[in-house]
Amino acid sequence: MNFLLSVAFVLCWSSGFIGAKLGAGSASAVTILMWRFLPLAVVLLAVAATVARTSWRGLAVRDVARQAVIGVLSQSGYLLTVYYAIQLGVSSGTTALIDGVQPLVAGALAGPLLRQYVSRKQWLGLCLGVCGVVIVTTADAAARVGVAWWAYLIPFLGMFSLVVATFLESRSRTRVAPTVSMTVHCVTSTVVFTALAVSTGAAQPPAEPSFWVAITWLVALSTFGGYGLYWLILKRSGVTKVNTLMFLMAPVTAVWGAVMFGEAFGLQTCLGLAVGLAAVVLVHRGDTSPNRVCAGDTGTAGTGAGAGARTSGPVKCDT
Repeated sequence: MNFLLSVAFVLCWSSGFIGAKLGAGSASAVTILMWRFLPLAVVLLAVAATVARTSWRGLAVRDVARQAVIGVLSQSGYLLTVYYAIQLGVSSGTTALIDGVQPLVAGALAGPLLRQYVSRKQWLGLCLGVCGVVIVTTADAAARVGVAWWAYLIPFLGMFSLVVATFLESRSRTRVAPTVSMTVHCVTSTVVFTALAVSTGAAQPPAEPSFWVAITWLVALSTFGGYGLYWLILKRSGVTKVNTLMFLMAPVTAVWGAVMFGEAFGLQTCLGLAVGLAAVVLVHRGDTSPNRVCAGDTGTAGTGAGAGARTSGPVKCDT
């Protein structure tokens, strides 16, 4: 059962990048994101007003405002850059790999920012992870004619936005229920994306059926499927298990993109993905402190699903 849940989680979470690619051909990034989050925000607000009212008790306005800022960074800023990069022609696999570097960067910055010990193996893992990204990115750039070089920098902006959200959340002293944080994040993202769509004249959804197929794909698979399975596996198997699975998103997305969209998946791409996975192993095994903030254990746990899946504050990791 755990194996099947893990497989379903990896497929659902990585489907967020594929869904972004599906919608890119029929609408702009802000249009897709507005209609992805608008119905979700309505549902979550209804849940918050009924069955989840107790989760909001004791929260100050400052706590909610902090979650709103985290939501802007971890969802709005991150997803907008991911969707925009894919719209510009960056492959879904490359975008997913750059997203996968976030826990490595967070792990490296945990030393100077959170005074957490960072071993030599972890630094080596970070360097390997960067090398893996460079290898895959150059392979993608060489195979995709007409994509501007600066388009490959956009996913990095989103990744760093996610890192900032991670550390902002880790420094919070107030524990917030996942239902509350998800609601605040999604409502904030809805406001941001709706404002952007209306101000740019992109709020009107296109008539193409492919657009609604992409929206249904993103809401059903990426949001509810990915987010729901994230918390189920987290409860059954722990944080380390979930974050190990997160690093499978890049290779799965790369294969998926090659099959569905004909994206390049040659020897160089395979090499880069292998280097990235080796980096993950080094970072995971190189952390020997008994109470540590794992890479990716705070803040948003990757947003392929775009549902703001996260843990509240520093977590003692499994060894």
